[in-house]
Amino acid sequence: MARTPCAAKARCTGGLLASVLVVAACTPPIQVHRVGMRAALTQAQSNVLTSGTLSRRSRNLLYDRDLVSRYKQDPVGALAVLHADLLAGRIHRDNAVLVGEIAFDHATHGGGSPYYLASALYAWQFLFPPDPKQRPDRFTPRTRMACDLYNRSITQGLMRGQNVALEDGAYPLPFGTLDVTVDQATLQWSGHQLYDFYPVADLEVKGFDTYYRWPGIGAPLAAHVVPDERDADILARRARVPVTAVLRPVNLSPFPPDGNVRATIEAYPGYGDETIEVSGEEVPLEAEPTATFGLTLAETSLWKREFAGFLQGMGVVEERARLVATRPYRPGLIPVVFVHGTGSSAMRWAQMYNELDNDPRIHDHYQFWFFSYETGNPIIYSAMLLRESLQNAVKKLDPEGRDPALRDMVVIGHSQGGLLTKAMVVDPGDAFWRNISKKPIDELNVSADMRELLRRVAFFQALPFVRTVVFISTPHRGSYVAGSWLAHQLARLISAPLDVTRVVTEVTTLNKDAVAVEGLRGAPTAVDNMTPGNPFVKTLSQLPIVPDVTAHSIISVDAEGPPEGKNDGVVEYDSAHIDGVESELVVRSPHSCQSNPNTIGEVERILDEHLDNYLARTKSRAVEPAPRTGGRARPGRHDTPVGAPSPS
Repeated sequence: MARTPCAAKARCTGGLLASVLVVAACTPPIQVHRVGMRAALTQAQSNVLTSGTLSRRSRNLLYDRDLVSRYKQDPVGALAVLHADLLAGRIHRDNAVLVGEIAFDHATHGGGSPYYLASALYAWQFLFPPDPKQRPDRFTPRTRMACDLYNRSITQGLMRGQNVALEDGAYPLPFGTLDVTVDQATLQWSGHQLYDFYPVADLEVKGFDTYYRWPGIGAPLAAHVVPDERDADILARRARVPVTAVLRPVNLSPFPPDGNVRATIEAYPGYGDETIEVSGEEVPLEAEPTATFGLTLAETSLWKREFAGFLQGMGVVEERARLVATRPYRPGLIPVVFVHGTGSSAMRWAQMYNELDNDPRIHDHYQFWFFSYETGNPIIYSAMLLRESLQNAVKKLDPEGRDPALRDMVVIGHSQGGLLTKAMVVDPGDAFWRNISKKPIDELNVSADMRELLRRVAFFQALPFVRTVVFISTPHRGSYVAGSWLAHQLARLISAPLDVTRVVTEVTTLNKDAVAVEGLRGAPTAVDNMTPGNPFVKTLSQLPIVPDVTAHSIISVDAEGPPEGKNDGVVEYDSAHIDGVESELVVRSPHSCQSNPNTIGEVERILDEHLDNYLARTKSRAVEPAPRTGGRARPGRHDTPVGAPSPS
C-alpha cells in the first residue's frame, strides 16, 4: 500500500519528538560547570546596581513569595504584595533591602521616581531599624548594597533634568506620599548659599593618577556657591564644592499605616562634617571629592588660557580674580598657596591638590589657594601682584587679626612661580631699584601714578604671615632654556600690560640719564628675567631668605646619578640648588614634576612638619588632633586605622 504524504509527515514528526524526549531524559535537571574565579564572583555579587539584574537573594525572595511570574507580568502588583507582607511582618525586616532592590529594578524599567524613593526608604529601614540591636552586620554584602541603593535612589528619585532638586514638596510613592522638608540651614555654608546640585557618582573622571571615593550613606553631589555680595571671601566663582544629600525619615519606622511618609533633606558640605548621627550611631557620609574636583576643572577655561597668559599681560587695571580658594574661608585653617610656572596655570596643581586634600590630617588643618598671573610679564611685576593679593586676602578675611592660622601661611611655587615665591620672603631694600634707575625714585621725572607703581614694584619687605616656602624646579640662577635664541624670539611676541608699557616709556624717554639698563627699548619680559646673568635673577638669587621663614627645595633632574651638572630639560640642578634651605629633595623627573608621587610625598611631609610647628607655637593642642574624618586614611603614605573605611 502506498504511503500518503500526511502519513509520512506524521511518522517524521513522531520520530523527531521521540528523539527530543530521549535527549531530554538523558539531560540532568541540575548542571554544574566551572566558570572561573572572576565569572563566579560576578555572579555572586551581581545586583541591580552592578549588572542591571536582580541579585540572587532578591530572586529567592520572589520565589519564596510565589511572585516570580507575577513580577514579570505585573511588577506593580508584585511590589504591592511585598510591601504589605513587609509591613505585616510576613517578610523578615532584614529583607527590606531586597524589596528595595526590586523596587529599584522596577524604577529603572518605567516605574520612575516613586519607586526610586521607595527603594531609598526600604534601604533606610534595613540600615537603621528602630531597635539598635537589630542593626545589620556592616560586613555583609547586603549592607553595602543597601547603602548604594539608598544613595543612588535619592539621586534618581529627586532628579530634575541634569540636577538633583533639594526642594520642599510632596512626592508620590507607590503606597502613599513622601512629604519632604529641606533643612534650609544645611544649604548655607560659611555664609554662602549652595545651589545647582549636580550628581557625581555616575561620572567617569579621566586625567588623575589617583581617584578618591569615601563610602558611606547619602547622595554625593557637586554644588555651586552663590558669590558673597559683600566680597568677603576669595572662593573661586565657578568652583564646584562637594555636598552629600541625606533623606532622613522623621519617624523611626519609615512606613506609617496611612502611607504618608515624612522626611527631611539635609545637605552636608564635603569640607565639613564627614559623619552624621542616626539613632545614636555615627555613620560615615558618602563622598566623591575627585569627581567633584574633576567636574570643576572640566567646566573651566583656564586650560585654554595658559599660552595666551604667557603672551598677553593683563595689568593691574584689568586685573582678574588672581587669588582664589577651593572652599569658603574658615578660621583655623592654614592657607597653602600654589603659584604656577611659565606658560602654565593653576590647573597644573590638580594631581597634587587631589592628593593633599584627601590626606585626612592635611584636609582637616589646611585650606588651598591658587594664584594666577600672566607669565610673560616682568617677574618683579608679577611678584608685586602676588604680594598684594596675599595682603588683601588676609585683610579681607581677618581684618581684626584674630586668626593665627591665616598668619602661618605656606607658599609653594613651581619654576617661575618659585621666583615669585622667594620674592615674598626677602627684604631687598633698594637692590631691585638699582637695577632700574641710577637716581632715587623721588628724583625721577614721571607722573604720580607711575611713581607709585614703581614704588610698589621695587620697594617691599618680606610678608610677615608667610612662614614656610617650597621651591619646586625653580631657576634661582636662571634657566638655560630662557637664555636660548628661540626663547628670546618668542619673547618678542609678548604684550606687556598697559601700565608696565607706560611706566617704561616715561622712565626711558623722560629720564634717559637715569636708566640703569643700557639699550632698554621696552618692558623686560619673564624670559629676559630668567636668562642667566640677568640683573633681576642675579639680584634675587643673592638675597637671603628672612630668618623666621623655613624654606625647602624640590629639584627635578631627568637623569640618574649625581645631580650636579644635570638638568630637567629646563633648569640646571646647579641653578635650582640654593644654600640655607631646611631640606632638599632631588626627584628624578622632567621639569613639570608637580604630579610626581615623590614630589607630592615631600610636600605632604613638609606640611605635616609645618603643622607640628604651628601647633607647638600656638599651643592650640596638647596632643595630636583627631581628624574629623572618623579615621579615614589613605593607604600608602599613612597607616589605616582598624575598621576605617578605605578609599576606592
